[in-house]
Amino acid sequence: MFTGIVETTGRVAAIQAEGTNLTFTIESSLTHELKVDQSVSHNGVCLTVTSVSGDAYTVTAVDETLKKTNLGGLQVGHRVNLERCMPANGRFDGHIVQGHVDQVGRCTNVQDMDGSWLFDFEYDADDNGNVTVEKGSICINGVSLTVFNSEANSFRVTIIPYTFEHTTFRDLRAGDRVNLEFDIVGKYIKKMLAGYR
Repeated sequence: MFTGIVETTGRVAAIQAEGTNLTFTIESSLTHELKVDQSVSHNGVCLTVTSVSGDAYTVTAVDETLKKTNLGGLQVGHRVNLERCMPANGRFDGHIVQGHVDQVGRCTNVQDMDGSWLFDFEYDADDNGNVTVEKGSICINGVSLTVFNSEANSFRVTIIPYTFEHTTFRDLRAGDRVNLEFDIVGKYIKKMLAGYR
């Protein structure tokens, strides 16, 4: 389990195709703290560390993951948001994030507010019945954020300077695809109201 509080970003150093899978080599300041079999969130996607060497480590994304996330669009040199799984005795600074992306959304607008940034996103509301709630939580590329202007298939978030500088939000442009994990509590409530259909 994760909290959506990004620890650092990593850089994609290499990508290797293995059948329908992709193995990513990631260079990161976290590498010296990682070990094989550890779970790490990459842009909100939980992947298992398969090897560690020097300042780099590898993870593999299977075909299903590549189809359901934006990881298939990564290229060498791209940055990714990284978070290690939450320790049992850790602070819960964000919200419950499983690292299981619900769908890929799209950034539709970025507005510089001279001290913060407004980001607008759209998503397919018919895909698994995903929903946002005003002032509720959303995980975008692994970052825990608060929703406002919640509509049937769109929402907005505000990004503070610290988050802008320390995550991949500073690289995000209108038209870019993002990984979305909707609030687990909201998903369960919607499922219950729908009678588990």
